[in-house]
Amino acid sequence: MSEEIFLSVIIPAYNEEKRLPKTLQSVDAYLRKQQWSYEVIVVSDGSKDRTAEVARELSSQMPYLRVIDNKENHGKGYVVRQGIMEAKGKYRLFMDADNATSVDQVEKMLPLLEQGYGVVIGSRDVAGAQITTPQPAWRVFLGNVFNLIVQTISGLWGIWDTQCGFKVFSEDAVRKIFPLLTINRWAFDVEILAVAKKLGIKIKEAPVVWVNDPNSQVKFSGMVKMLFEVLQVRWNLLTNKYAPHQK
Repeated sequence: MSEEIFLSVIIPAYNEEKRLPKTLQSVDAYLRKQQWSYEVIVVSDGSKDRTAEVARELSSQMPYLRVIDNKENHGKGYVVRQGIMEAKGKYRLFMDADNATSVDQVEKMLPLLEQGYGVVIGSRDVAGAQITTPQPAWRVFLGNVFNLIVQTISGLWGIWDTQCGFKVFSEDAVRKIFPLLTINRWAFDVEILAVAKKLGIKIKEAPVVWVNDPNSQVKFSGMVKMLFEVLQVRWNLLTNKYAPHQK
């Protein structure tokens, strides 16, 4: 019988050949110091560059690294779901390829999972969180207004940072939540949390250190698309589309 994997780290990636190697090296340096078992899964979302190739090249140094190379682009939600469900870990973390939140932040989350939370999400908006390069005040205000709208539509009252790309799940929560998901792109984080809440799975926000990319731009079109998908999540909730699958 193979050894049970304690932590799976899933990294969705689209055209990340330049940033991915540094992120994987950072993840490797942290995981090698741990006493528990682990795996890393990179899921390329139809990348047009050498994302999958550079990940495979690094796998010679990281034997626990697996690469899933999708030839077509499906959306971040799709590849996160794919990686999470392919993983074998007792706990399963997905993080962004740009390393905005480094893997060591999971240390704040693992004790919460051990306490019985099924979903622990990294947050930039709770006490203890740190943002290395603060955003302009107008962007913070716009983000808060947008998050309030998302909370109102989705019913996720009190969760102010649904979009941070650093979330970890218990194996049991994965088994219950992920087969029910339908959103492949913008609002997949919201759908995960909405389904978890509907199923009565305990959710906890944990503060993280987040390295803000000053060149990152939130496009209005993206916000509009996300709102339409959040409305779809609301409709799915109202029509009981997230009813647990019968065995």
